Amino acid sequence: MTHRTFDVRRPALAALAAALLSSAAHAAPPAEESRAVAGLGAPAEIRVDRWGVPHIYAASVRDALFLQGYNVARDRLWQVDLWRKRGLGLLARDFGPAYVEQDRAARLFLYRGDMDAEWAAYGPHAKTYAEAFTAGVNAFVQEIRDGERPLPEEFVIAGSQPDLWRPEDVVRIRSHGLTRNLSAEVKRAQIACAAGLEAAQLYKKLEPAWTPAVPAGLDPCDVPADVLKDYDLATASVAFSAGPGKTAELASDLPPEAIGSNNWTVSGSRTATGRPILANDPHRAHGAPSLRYIVHMEAPGFSVIGAGEPALPGVSIGHNGTIAFGLTIFAADQEDLYVYETDPQELGRYRYGDGWEPFRVERETIEVKGEAPREVTLQFTRHGPVLAVEAAKRRAFAVRSVWAEPGTSAYFGSAGYMTAKDWAGFTAALETWGAPSENQVYADTSGHIGWMAAGRAPRRGNWDGLLPVPGDGRFEWSGFLKASELPSLYDPAQGWIATANQMNLPEGYPYAERKVGFEWSNNARMTRIAEVLAAKTELTVADAMALQTDVVDVTARPLLALTARLEGRDRDAKAALDLLRNWDRHVSADSAGAALFETWTTKHLGRATVAHAAPKAAQALIGAGDLAAVIDYLEALGPGAQGERDAILTDSLKAAYAELRERMGPDVSTWSWGRLHQVKFEHALTPLADPATKARMTAGPAPLAGTALTPLAATWRPNDFRVTAGASFRMVLDVGDWDKSRVVNTPGQSGNPSSPHYKDLFPLWAAGEYVPLVYSRGAVEEATETVIRLTPAQP
Repeated sequence: MTHRTFDVRRPALAALAAALLSSAAHAAPPAEESRAVAGLGAPAEIRVDRWGVPHIYAASVRDALFLQGYNVARDRLWQVDLWRKRGLGLLARDFGPAYVEQDRAARLFLYRGDMDAEWAAYGPHAKTYAEAFTAGVNAFVQEIRDGERPLPEEFVIAGSQPDLWRPEDVVRIRSHGLTRNLSAEVKRAQIACAAGLEAAQLYKKLEPAWTPAVPAGLDPCDVPADVLKDYDLATASVAFSAGPGKTAELASDLPPEAIGSNNWTVSGSRTATGRPILANDPHRAHGAPSLRYIVHMEAPGFSVIGAGEPALPGVSIGHNGTIAFGLTIFAADQEDLYVYETDPQELGRYRYGDGWEPFRVERETIEVKGEAPREVTLQFTRHGPVLAVEAAKRRAFAVRSVWAEPGTSAYFGSAGYMTAKDWAGFTAALETWGAPSENQVYADTSGHIGWMAAGRAPRRGNWDGLLPVPGDGRFEWSGFLKASELPSLYDPAQGWIATANQMNLPEGYPYAERKVGFEWSNNARMTRIAEVLAAKTELTVADAMALQTDVVDVTARPLLALTARLEGRDRDAKAALDLLRNWDRHVSADSAGAALFETWTTKHLGRATVAHAAPKAAQALIGAGDLAAVIDYLEALGPGAQGERDAILTDSLKAAYAELRERMGPDVSTWSWGRLHQVKFEHALTPLADPATKARMTAGPAPLAGTALTPLAATWRPNDFRVTAGASFRMVLDVGDWDKSRVVNTPGQSGNPSSPHYKDLFPLWAAGEYVPLVYSRGAVEEATETVIRLTPAQP
């Protein structure tokens, strides 16, 4: 077992993590279950290890995928059923009229193209994988319908029933995928309308350096503030409220910049063992059950272990015994907002070229629990779904997204690469990868490492994708960049490759011609990862785990350098400066300096800078701005503006200090980041549950180190400091000696609140601990907690 103490000033959490690891090392003999399953082709078994990871041993690839679906229904049926209903626009049928508008919005973004082209885009096995997986889900659901199994308690609480699946349900749903930058286009148009486009300098740093322009024919003031209402509805997650009739409401989702990941692959020439190490920790919104599900599948000629989204067959992050693979978002711009002039003489037409084209109209029926069905109208232009029509202004708005293209179901493309055996096979499978656009990293047992940016990236010949454009035909995608036109790297001389959503187009890349994207994540995580990897010549698995949970915030370096000349002319200013200057730059849970720095930089410094530098009409739109752009602006102020800069720094720092005094009291010795910055995983159904059930459904709260810009990513809400996003799971692979690999999910593998594996991993994850990712048959048998023996049911 791997055991480390992540934060020694959290003794209760560390003690609980240590107790869990110790108890696992002295596990009882495995329990055994047997069941006949309809649809299974031959006898098989599922070995669930002491961490809740299922290891599936099947007689065929088809049975392995069938049992993946069957098992995920055993562990996560409520989660995947809700995922399907949300994506297909079927929520109102189960949960009532509060969901009608979300259902209509979701249906706007379903894939509506040719299904033969869709299946073909993912490779030769995609359809059979989906058929086997959904057959397995359906076998479990049918056992519930036949009374062989109880209805899971989540369905009882919600008053709903699980559905049967069709294979195409897996791929037609697009709205859970991550594309970009629609919201930024709209915000930039609003800023341009209010104060001119140059006022957007602090809104978001553009990389490579770029000066955007308002596209010809676009009036930014034509874009309404709520133009993305349907898009936001379609992509929102689901929450519940316990109000009258227990109606449902939309969840508050994260801003795009909160979604990120880290990964790296290190050659054996720079590791202690001589074997490569590949690490990945994808960051997403926190919730229960976990977004990721870890699974191991074995069948003749087929072996794969790792994590993926539970509603999809296969895995997207993991290894197959020969190659290892991991991903982070590569910020290609995969969507655009189009603005149309509508026909004043005839409703339902928009200008295109020299004439008018009719909206394509589809009418659908939405079933509503407790009410009559609703008839809804969906409209589409040649570019995509219509989001809004403003009749008075004769304007309509639609979005073009790669989602409408065959092969862009999020992460399903991993069906192609998860069985590859070398770099050539891996990159060939990724040539048709659609969405989300990803940094795919690679390592193999022959010692090779690599990176490939993959995804459908539109060719924009005459604009940059940073603002909406007229939809009259002057601004059209001219196909997509070829895989060879996106960057990649194989066996680099430096011996390692890392990505963290930063701008990683290589020097000399023709970005002005290809316009892949200009809005990337802050490079702080990557800066820290790179300096650690560059300094480590004999990296170990333990080193990689420590780097995934590293809490150094490198943005402190330039900002504290700017404060060096400040003198602190009053008591609060001096106290705040002293606290920062004595801080070690680690965003530790027990650190008062970290609490001040993170509160200052996230809540006060940006707003003070925007108030100083941006036109008043744009300040509310820009908000706190982009920290990278704020730092650039402050550093660029010349000698003649030092006084202004000092005032911005001092006043905002004093405001942050005053806020912490209000929140934590006047005694600075009692301040700590962990008092404010806490993580809590809650099931969506907790508002409907009784107190005892709600407690079972909740993990935490617990103090957490880190912030959005440390390798240990922990994005938080400014209003209450609640951690809202971070690592959905962490994985470090010892390539070739696979049983030495380590992993942790959170809060647990199971979605069943009564399961011991619902939140057993949360204390380990929060304490920076990992568990073995066992792969060999012997290691699996040693770690087995439960053996489920399955046989085909007799007709």
